[in-house]
Amino acid sequence: MQITMLGTGSAFAKKYYNNNALVETDGCRLLVDCGITLPTALHKKGLQFDALDGVLISHMHGDHVGGLEEYAFQMLFKYGRKPLLYIADTLVEPLWEQTLRGGLTQGDLTSLEDFFVVKPLVPGQYYTLAPDLKVKLIQTKHIPNKDSYSFLFNDSFFYSADMKFDGELVMQLIENGVTTVYHDCQLEQPGMVHATLDELLTLPEDVQKKVWLMHYGDAMDDYRGRTGLMRIVEQGVAYSV
Repeated sequence: MQITMLGTGSAFAKKYYNNNALVETDGCRLLVDCGITLPTALHKKGLQFDALDGVLISHMHGDHVGGLEEYAFQMLFKYGRKPLLYIADTLVEPLWEQTLRGGLTQGDLTSLEDFFVVKPLVPGQYYTLAPDLKVKLIQTKHIPNKDSYSFLFNDSFFYSADMKFDGELVMQLIENGVTTVYHDCQLEQPGMVHATLDELLTLPEDVQKKVWLMHYGDAMDDYRGRTGLMRIVEQGVAYSV
């Protein structure tokens, strides 16, 4: 499995784009989240929307779903097909009613299913998305009273999407066989709705060695060499995990 971060930035980052990823296995190219800057980042990577096999959504913030309107319109009107949309069953209705309905509705096109082949996922269960790709959604804390999910891929790769610091969960995942963790990282205190660098630095050194930092602010260059044994995920670089 290979992952390329099309963007590694926080919601307000301009230099690094929104934190969205491209996961690739033999015969499958899956987009993980589709934020506001995703169409530009994908274009700069030399890819069009029709090169994707589907999208997996973590939660409802604009830096994770703000590009879905363009994705839907391009796929329907330019390429003549509906893309696969993998999403927690709890988020299907809010995605349409609270985010996409106003922009996408036109004529007889009045539902999420008019634009996507919707694949609701039950958190905590494993799903095979391709022969070499399976995923389990794990509900993690981000914004009070708003469901948000992180992803466990192939039992060995944990992708945090957006979450508050939960050292116990990270260590438990590693004890259960996870070898690589991509974790969102807010560089400065207070964290509020993201894990901060200071919090992540409290992880044991053997755990830090398996953690890569993403979803950081535009000041990340100022923090190079200050992240303990944790490494920084570089935008646009393909990593095998």
